[in-house]
Amino acid sequence: MLILLIILRVPIGVALALVGYLGYAAIEGWTRAGAVVGNVPIELASAYSLSVLPLFAVMGTLTAVAGLSSDLFKAGNAVFRGTRGAYAQSAIFASALFGAVCGSSLATAAALGKVSIPEMLRSGYPKALAAGAVAAGGTLGILIPPSLILMIYAVIAQLSVVDLFAAALVPGLLLMVLYIAVTFVVVRIGKSPWSVPPAKTSAEPIARALLRVWHVALLFGLTIGGIYAGWFTPTEAAAIGAFGALLLGLVTRRLSARAAYGAFDETVRLVASLTFIVIASTMFSYFIVQTGVSRDIGDWISQSGFSPVAVICFVFLFYLVLGSFLEGMGMVLITVPILLPVVTGVGFDPIWFGVFLVVMIEIGLVTPPVGMNLFVLRAVAPEIGMRDAYLGILPYLAAPFLLTVLLVAFPQLALWLPQALR
Repeated sequence: MLILLIILRVPIGVALALVGYLGYAAIEGWTRAGAVVGNVPIELASAYSLSVLPLFAVMGTLTAVAGLSSDLFKAGNAVFRGTRGAYAQSAIFASALFGAVCGSSLATAAALGKVSIPEMLRSGYPKALAAGAVAAGGTLGILIPPSLILMIYAVIAQLSVVDLFAAALVPGLLLMVLYIAVTFVVVRIGKSPWSVPPAKTSAEPIARALLRVWHVALLFGLTIGGIYAGWFTPTEAAAIGAFGALLLGLVTRRLSARAAYGAFDETVRLVASLTFIVIASTMFSYFIVQTGVSRDIGDWISQSGFSPVAVICFVFLFYLVLGSFLEGMGMVLITVPILLPVVTGVGFDPIWFGVFLVVMIEIGLVTPPVGMNLFVLRAVAPEIGMRDAYLGILPYLAAPFLLTVLLVAFPQLALWLPQALR
């Protein structure tokens, strides 16, 4: 019923709430279902832990409207100057830095697309490479903390935001390196859709270019650095980050009153939508728990004798298919209540699974037919056709696939930092 409603274009929050309510009522009765409908919204809306979401969201929207992406791209260009494909590598590097204060993949792809794609096209870069680099770099916005997806996962799975942020940092930086390595390889393939002209050099010294992004370093250091150091709770750090983004925007004169109002308006709409979806997802989770489907799947797996690696391979294939027609938030909300108990039941850490899940969502963000990052690029750079976008992303898919293999083979990539900080 849930999949049918989604196919019929019913908003995912409405679909989750409706199926959760009717399913719970079918098992426990209408009175118990009514009590759930009455209690869940109040409990979640008054939860202190959920207040981290609007605060980090407003920090991201304020930094986006303040136009920090231009400085980040210039800093990346200075770092990679003299190398073939420097603009594409700079876009990926800048996406990682922008994601560190934004938390949204779509916002990262849009901000860097506006700045870097025109520059790449003027320099003779193929449209496929320009689209692929920016779309791939945009996915870093939901892996490098702070990540809105990880915050939602923390609420659903009842896990520590601090642990999830710490777990995602190393894989996020590793994925950035892998994306840059893919660029380094493909631009050197002669007569390919990704080959580029000889590198142009930037006359600006690296140190001066990096000084341009002092505000990003300050925001990240105060928020995420403060969380890791134990100075602040996630909510306190998010409040400091939100105020800091506003203050820096005013000090640098990049944030007008109209732009600030637009950022707050966008945040209210985003958080209201996400809160409704989380409430609906919680109702759906209650229904899933009552059905015992996760327990039944776990029992079947144990009786079938599948190894943990085989189970995670099945989960990988499942998400690969699901990501082709469902956006990231939907993947989290629908699958976590069912699959999290199964995955943890075969020995995988729930913190590790959160990072694994975000990597799978990243793949879905750049694969057709949904590929939301590709559609965002089409909107901010109309000269980029969908054929160019689909062609350009192909080599970059190797990076998240390789990261997934590394995470399965070496779970400590995600787990060692949270364990070290405890």
